[in-house]
Amino acid sequence: MGENLNTAQRIRGILAGSAGNLLEYFDWYVYSSFTIYFAHAFFPRGNATAELLNAAAVFAVGFFMRPVGGWLLGVAADKYGRRSALTFSVLAMCLGSLAIALCPTYTQIGLLSPIVLVIARLFQGLSLGGEYGASATYLAEVSSPRHRGFWSGFLYVTLVMGQLLALLLLLFMQYALLT
Repeated sequence: MGENLNTAQRIRGILAGSAGNLLEYFDWYVYSSFTIYFAHAFFPRGNATAELLNAAAVFAVGFFMRPVGGWLLGVAADKYGRRSALTFSVLAMCLGSLAIALCPTYTQIGLLSPIVLVIARLFQGLSLGGEYGASATYLAEVSSPRHRGFWSGFLYVTLVMGQLLALLLLLFMQYALLT
């Protein structure tokens, strides 16, 4: 595939594959970075440690879906194409994030609130598991054979950049809201 692309098409493909990965890891790490601020909204109040432990357990649940997402979206990528699988992956991550953002609090809907949170994190875990493998394959496919390792390395760069951007957002929000 990479041999038939001109330089502009190759760079556009690499940026698109990397941008999706950056967005997904940003969303993934925003949850962990901001947990201390929203844990009380999804779980019964009274014990801050229990609230944080519950939110951390929900974070861990997402990791169980990553291998399933890798398998499921890998099969979908082979059958329907990498672009379709990556588009689905980004949409699933966005839907999970939107569900978390719009979910009513525990005081509003009771046990349904942490259930929605768990389901949203399952979607995000599925998404993240599928994103990495499909992105790695896509980046390798659109890269020139001579620079395949270099361009495929951007997958890891965007993983770390997503984490850094989530932490920068946290720092900005702390500074803006606490000063």
